[in-house]
Amino acid sequence: MSTRDDLIEATRELLWERGYGATSPREILDAAGAGKGSMYHHFHGKEALAQAAVQRNTEEMRARIARELAPGASVVTRIRAYLTRDRDALKGCQFGRLVQEPEVIDAPALRAEVQEMFAWIRGQLATVISGGVDSGEFRPDLDPIRTAAAVAATLQGAYVLARAAQDVAVFDDAVEGVLALLEGARA
Repeated sequence: MSTRDDLIEATRELLWERGYGATSPREILDAAGAGKGSMYHHFHGKEALAQAAVQRNTEEMRARIARELAPGASVVTRIRAYLTRDRDALKGCQFGRLVQEPEVIDAPALRAEVQEMFAWIRGQLATVISGGVDSGEFRPDLDPIRTAAAVAATLQGAYVLARAAQDVAVFDDAVEGVLALLEGARA
């Protein structure tokens, strides 16, 4: 990998582990094994580097979610694949962790990246759920947009609850709860 890629990868990991505000440029350089001026050679500062890291997270996450929600199974099965993928629930969501930081909310470019990712996820879920309504898998009165928002919110809330309890079972309970609600919405 190039120094630029090393910086992005180090930033991705540090943002997820420590957050934006708690990560210093020095820590990024140390984690990347890069020289003192490397970050400013490749980026216009910490915010630009963080934006590149979030963009890379977005690319990977979109590809993963697209695979999980791809046609070929029932809607509930596809949403189950999305919600129950192997993940470190106690580490939290790499996007959800960012929006809890004032420094990210106050940085329009970073906030926009995260906001766009969450909007995309809700849109993907709404499209899949709408297909389930159209095909007769779900009751016709199920609102795809609101249901997608509820699924996305449950996932984010499950991370928070699990981290607070330091118990993955809390995460699993929230996921299984929303899946049971989707099962109950079947036609």
